[in-house]
Amino acid sequence: MITYHQANGAVSLNSPTSMPNACGFLWNKKMMIQMNCRGYAVAQFMQPEPAKYAHGPALEAKTFMQPEHPYFSHHPGRFFYIKDNQSGELFSIPYAPVKQATDSFEFIVEKEKISWHITHLDIVCELSLTLTTTDCAELWQLNITNNSGRSRDLSIYSYFPVGYMSWMNQSAYFDAELNAILCESVTPYQKIEQYFAHQDFKDTTVLMSDIAPTSYETRQAVFEGEGGLNNPDAIINRALASKPAHYQTPVAVMHYDLPLQTEQHFQANFVFAPVKDKLEAKQLQQHYLGSPEKREKINKQYQEYIAQADQQLSITSPNKEFDNFINHWLPRQVFYHGDVNRLSTDPQTRNYLQDAMGMVYLKPNETKAAFVKALSQQNSSGKMPDGILLNPESELKYINQIPHTDHCVWLVICITAYLDETADYEFLHQPIPFADDIAPKTVFEHIELALTFLWSQRDHRGLNYINQGDWCDPMNMVGYQGKGVSSWLSLASAYAMRLWSNVAKSTGNASLAESLLQQASTINQDVNQHCWDGEWFARGITDAGNCFGVSQNQEGRIYLNPQSFAMLSGAIDNNQWQKMKLQIKQQLQTPFGMMMLAPSYTHMNEEVGRLTQKFPGTGENGSVYNHAGAFYIFALFERGETEAAFELLHTMICAESEANALSRGQLPVFIPNYFRGAYFQFPEDAGKSSQLFNTGTVAWIYRIVIEQLVGLKGTSKGIKIKPQLPKSWPELHVSRRFRQAQITMQVSQTTTVTTQQVWVDDVPLESDANGEFNFDVLPKQTYRLKVLLPIS
Repeated sequence: MITYHQANGAVSLNSPTSMPNACGFLWNKKMMIQMNCRGYAVAQFMQPEPAKYAHGPALEAKTFMQPEHPYFSHHPGRFFYIKDNQSGELFSIPYAPVKQATDSFEFIVEKEKISWHITHLDIVCELSLTLTTTDCAELWQLNITNNSGRSRDLSIYSYFPVGYMSWMNQSAYFDAELNAILCESVTPYQKIEQYFAHQDFKDTTVLMSDIAPTSYETRQAVFEGEGGLNNPDAIINRALASKPAHYQTPVAVMHYDLPLQTEQHFQANFVFAPVKDKLEAKQLQQHYLGSPEKREKINKQYQEYIAQADQQLSITSPNKEFDNFINHWLPRQVFYHGDVNRLSTDPQTRNYLQDAMGMVYLKPNETKAAFVKALSQQNSSGKMPDGILLNPESELKYINQIPHTDHCVWLVICITAYLDETADYEFLHQPIPFADDIAPKTVFEHIELALTFLWSQRDHRGLNYINQGDWCDPMNMVGYQGKGVSSWLSLASAYAMRLWSNVAKSTGNASLAESLLQQASTINQDVNQHCWDGEWFARGITDAGNCFGVSQNQEGRIYLNPQSFAMLSGAIDNNQWQKMKLQIKQQLQTPFGMMMLAPSYTHMNEEVGRLTQKFPGTGENGSVYNHAGAFYIFALFERGETEAAFELLHTMICAESEANALSRGQLPVFIPNYFRGAYFQFPEDAGKSSQLFNTGTVAWIYRIVIEQLVGLKGTSKGIKIKPQLPKSWPELHVSRRFRQAQITMQVSQTTTVTTQQVWVDDVPLESDANGEFNFDVLPKQTYRLKVLLPIS
C-alpha cells in the first residue's frame, strides 16, 4: 500500500481509496498548497494576510487552517478529464471527479514535488506539481503516452475550479495571447480605508498553458450541466462553447484534441496562480512557460530551496521507515515552520518561539533573529504578548486577542535550547528595547523580567493564574474571573526557573541561580500541596475553587501535561513516579500515542470552557495531541525511561501495522497536530489523522531525536555524548553537522562493557566528574566517534 523510496525519501501510495485523504504539502515564503491523493487542494497565499485563489462553490468565511478538513465533490481541486472519442470512455486524474478505478495508481510525495503515475485504457498519465521559489504560482506538468499499440483519438480537459470568488464582481475570459483563462473578481469592502488597502490585491486567478487549447469553457455551471462532475454535459460535445463568464462562478477548462499514434507522447505545462492583472500574468508566463531548460532550472532552484533542511542529521538504524522520516521528512517540516511561521503575520508567541527552537538545528542565525523580534515585543513588566507581529501592518487576530498566561515560559525554554546548541552566550548581552519602552535591556535582563513576571502572577496558594488559558488555548473558563489557577503553568514556571538557574550559574550569576532554584522548589511544593491527587496531578483549580483533572471527575479525570512537567520541574519523588506512570499508561496510552486527557468530555463543562465543547477525541478534548505527547516523550528520556520514551516516539512516527496505518489515513511525510483519541469511548474512530501539519510537535521531536535518542547534545564548551537506544537496536550509525563541524558516530550495544565507553578518532574519551562524556568541538573539523553501550 505504501512504498518508501529511501534514496530521496519519497513515499508513495498505490490506491486513491484506501487512504482517501492522504496528502502532501509544498510551500514557499509566499504560499502553501496541500494536495490530497484524489486531486483536492487547500491553498493560500499572503497579500499580506492569508488569502485564497481557488474557493469553494459558496461564500466562504475566512478562518485559519482547520484539522480534519472535509472534502466534497465541488471542493477546489486540480483535475484533468481524459476521454476516448472512439469508445466514449471517460476517466479523470488524479482520481476525482469521475472517480473511475484505473488499472494502476501511484501517488508520490517527494520533498519538492507531488506527482501521480496512472495507467488506464492503455494510456499512461503522469501529472506533477511543484512550486516556484519566489512567486505565488503552481507549476503543473501533464504527460500522456499512448501504450495501446494502436492509434488513439483522445480529448483532454483541464478542470481547475476557481469557485465563488466574490459577491461584488466576478467574471472569466480566455486570452489568446497568454493561452490563459483569467478569472477576475473584486474583493468586497465596507470601510473606505479598506478600498485603498485592497489596491494591490491579487483578485485574478489565472490558468495558463504552453499549448493553445482546441476550445475552452469558463462557466462552471455550463460545463457541469445536468451530468454532474462525474460526467459533465460539456464533454459530450466534441468542442466546448468557448464563452466568457459574466458574473457566473468561473472555472478554467481547457480542451485539447489529441490524436496519438502508438507510443506517441504529449506534454503540456500549466501555471495556476493569483495575479493582480494581465500584466502580472504575462510576466509569469514569460518566466515559467519557457524552454525545457528554463523549467529545469526553475525546478532545481525550488529543489535547492527545500533542501536547506537536508543533511543536518542522518541516521541508519534497524528501522528503515523510522530512518526515512527522521532523515527526510522531520527536518523538512521543522524547516517549514521556522521558514514561514505557518504563513501567518501574527503567529502565537508560544508557536513562534517553539518553531524558532526547532530551526536552531538547521539555521541558528534565523532562530536568533526570531528571538530578537519576540523580545522586542515584550512588555517592560516582563509580560510577553499573545502573538508576535511580523510586519508593521500586522494585527492580533483570532486566539491572539484572548489573554493567555504561558508565553514567558517558552521564552526561557527555547532560548535555553538555543544556548545549548550554539554556545552563543554573547547573545545574552545583546541590548533590545521593549514594546512600551525604547530604553534597551540585555537579553539576560529580558528573561529575568519574564521569570519575575511569572513569579508575580500567583495566587495565595502559590499557583500561577490561568486567566483565559495557558498552553491549552480553549481552556478559557477555568480562570476568567481572575481566581482559577493552572498546575501545568506552575510546574512549567518551575521548570523554566530551574533551566535559567543553570544558565545564571554558568554566567557567574550565582545569587540569581540560587534564588531561581528556591523559587522553583517553592512552586513545586505548592503544586504538591494543592494539586497532587494521590496518583497523579490535577490540571488546575477553577474560579469556583474546584480541582479538576482528578480521580473524582467522571470526564477529564487525568491530563497528560501536568504529569510531564512535574517530571521536568523536579516536583516528584520516585514513589510518586511509580504511581503516576502506571495511571498514565492505563488511562492515556493508545496504539496511536498519548491522549491529552481522558475520558474525553461529552458535554460543556462551564468550569473548564470551550475545550469541553469539542467533539470527544478531537483537538484538545482527548485527542492524541502530538505536541503534548512530545513533552511526555522528552520528559521520559530526561528521566532515563528509554524504552517507554522510544515506544511512544516510534508510535508517533510509524504505524505498527497496515490496519494501524489505515486508521490514521495519512502518509508518513509529516506529523499531524493530532490523531483522534477518545480511544476507550469511540474506538472505531480512534487514530484518524487530522491531516494538519501545523504543529509545535516537530521542533520537540527533532530536539528529542538529536539530543536524547542520538545523544549528541550541545554544551557551553562542546558536545555531550549520551545515546539512549532502545533494546531492539543493537547499533546505530549517525552523521550530524554541529557548529560547522561534521560528526559521525557508531553506537553499539554489547555485553563487553558495563558502562558507556567513548572513543574520539580512536582515542578513548574519559568521563568527567559527573560521569558524562563531553568534548570540545572546533569548526570545520571532522570527528569520528565510537560508542559502546552496555546491554541492560
